[in-house]
Amino acid sequence: MNTSILLSYIILGFTLAAPIGPVNSARLDKGIKNGFWHAWVVGAGSMIADGVFMMIVYLGMVHFLEIPIVQIFLWLFGGFILIYSGIESIVKAGSFTLADSRGKESIIKCFFTGFIMSITSPMSILFWLGIYGSVLAKTAQTNGTASLLIYSSMIFLGLTLWDILVAGLTTGFRRFLNNNSLKMISIISGYSLIGFGLYFGYQGLVSLLKG
Repeated sequence: MNTSILLSYIILGFTLAAPIGPVNSARLDKGIKNGFWHAWVVGAGSMIADGVFMMIVYLGMVHFLEIPIVQIFLWLFGGFILIYSGIESIVKAGSFTLADSRGKESIIKCFFTGFIMSITSPMSILFWLGIYGSVLAKTAQTNGTASLLIYSSMIFLGLTLWDILVAGLTTGFRRFLNNNSLKMISIISGYSLIGFGLYFGYQGLVSLLKG
């Protein structure tokens, strides 16, 4: 088991969750209004939706991952989605603002807010097909298919760590959370996504040229 690969997949999961889009905006809003658990539950709902998409991609792709042309397609498609997501994160940095009002909402409502926002997003299945599919292809090529679930769980761990961090930011570190800090988070995560995208795209081009 390669520790550096495990760590890189945790970082990838963390980075995928970081751009300040609708779900993160909802997490921050619910957390500031209602506290830690409400923010965490929004993220938990979103992660379950992500887990559904990951399982669909895993079950649909795992039998085809050793085919070179499938690996090349997934690397190139994943690289494109990552670069696009990174650029979008940078361009839209600062477009989300924090609400200052407070008002209690139920935990169940917050959970379904996160779940429905993620599961109904038309980009989610393409997002996970491209990015998670690329991860599966890379892992299958370098480590075989036996370790796919372990490496996949590292991505999910990264998503979980981001959810806990955001929930913590809305409570104990609320005074440091402002529109400028949100913009900085979105920009940093955007460049990180572009970096991963370039890496996957490079792997795809190298395999394509070799073929």
